[in-house]
Amino acid sequence: MSGGALLVAGTTSDAGKSVVTAGICRWLVRQGVSVAPFKAQNMSNNSMVTADGAEIGRAQVVQAAAARVAPEAAMNPVLLKPGGEDSSQVVVLGRPVAEVSALSYRPMKAALLDQVLASLADLRARFDVVVCEGAGSPTEINLRADDIANMGLATAARLPVVVVGDIDRGGVFPALYGTVALMPPADQRLVAGFLVNKFRGDVRLLRPGLDALTGLTGRPTLGVLPWLPGLELDVEDSLGVGATRPAGQPHGDDVLRVAVARLPRLSNSTDVDALAAEPGVLVRYATTPEELADADLVVLPGTRSTVADLGWLRATGMADAVLRRAAAGLPVLGVCGGHQMLARTITDEVESRAGVVPGLGLLPTDVRFAPEKTLGRPTGEALGQPVRGYEIHHGVVTVDWLAHDLPAEPFLDGARSGAVWGTTWHGALENDGFRRAFLAEVARAAGRRFVAAPDTDFAAVRERRLDALGDLVAEHADTDALWRLVEDGVPAGLPVLPPGGALSPR
Repeated sequence: MSGGALLVAGTTSDAGKSVVTAGICRWLVRQGVSVAPFKAQNMSNNSMVTADGAEIGRAQVVQAAAARVAPEAAMNPVLLKPGGEDSSQVVVLGRPVAEVSALSYRPMKAALLDQVLASLADLRARFDVVVCEGAGSPTEINLRADDIANMGLATAARLPVVVVGDIDRGGVFPALYGTVALMPPADQRLVAGFLVNKFRGDVRLLRPGLDALTGLTGRPTLGVLPWLPGLELDVEDSLGVGATRPAGQPHGDDVLRVAVARLPRLSNSTDVDALAAEPGVLVRYATTPEELADADLVVLPGTRSTVADLGWLRATGMADAVLRRAAAGLPVLGVCGGHQMLARTITDEVESRAGVVPGLGLLPTDVRFAPEKTLGRPTGEALGQPVRGYEIHHGVVTVDWLAHDLPAEPFLDGARSGAVWGTTWHGALENDGFRRAFLAEVARAAGRRFVAAPDTDFAAVRERRLDALGDLVAEHADTDALWRLVEDGVPAGLPVLPPGGALSPR
């Protein structure tokens, strides 16, 4: 077979489209077919850089890992990176092309649909199956006319659609029915079935509702996927982040507490996922200075708006709490935008156009924003360990190595001064040897008897989670029906539900 495709849509954002897509990718690749993930348009500040220097959504990187293929720009041809209440950077095939508002973006969509369809056709020519992920809900009737990510894509490429509903939110039956019923007829005829996600309990109790749904819609439920704890895969956007539990009992005598500033425009929150995979490390997100008080390590993460989020850090009192920690010799790590906040000055005529803004002054560095975005996959060494990472930033950091008030040493293209570290590299903590060495430094500075487990392999942890997703699909979905959709396309004769028969895209 070659060129088969399927679109996984959802009743809402965070219904589980990303993880279901990853699970289907892993299940399919186990069947011996070549698989590629695809998301036409992704709105997310969690992104990564491919081997050839293209920026794509992090969810598609994880789905590519599930499919056991290298991620590439064609898998996420359009990426929107929100930078404010009504501003997003548009990234096309891995390169930024414009800053837009919600209204100014809409006229761009016709040309972007051509690019989206070309990318999908390219993948279908090179892979046996392409598993597409929708965006948000496929029934945003106010946006349907120029949709390029959901039913606009499905109708243009004639894709069979499976709709995922999150039963953990409640109201899954009206959500599934209403998702189809509000579509115009041409869209409805592509929706081939449903998947219920995050079910807790005995599926026999759900059966009468599933049968009724089939009777009302003429479409089967293709599986009920149970709730599975411990699947902390890379979230698509910052709305999905939250506290994590330690992966196991501490290897040493103490737990290590990590507090991550929950910035309003948080990006690349996945940087701390590897910390959360360490036994005895508790990662939580903080929005008040009190939540930093008992932390052994405070992380200032990436952000799509450094100056604005630094202002928020000051307004909440968290900036003062970070300054007090640094003065006491307690560990602080800044990554990318967080690294920029640690500088003496930030000169920004690009992102915020705020001019010169004072930073926290915890590192002898100065930042100037450049019009061109830096995208790269750097390698180096720190704390005696090899490190690979990736970088995505406009801010260029210059270190004053001669500063007498803040003596510093090199740290991953950034600087370290005492217990304050700053780097532009994302993903550094996924390097196992470096992570253990860094946590040893943190524990020493924090006075904790914490010892990193010697055998935590973060790549293997992620592989086990992807295998668990593949198992969910293999064991709880109607895989024969999924095969038929991939091979044969949209079933004929799917009924049109009211009131959608009276609607048409305009």
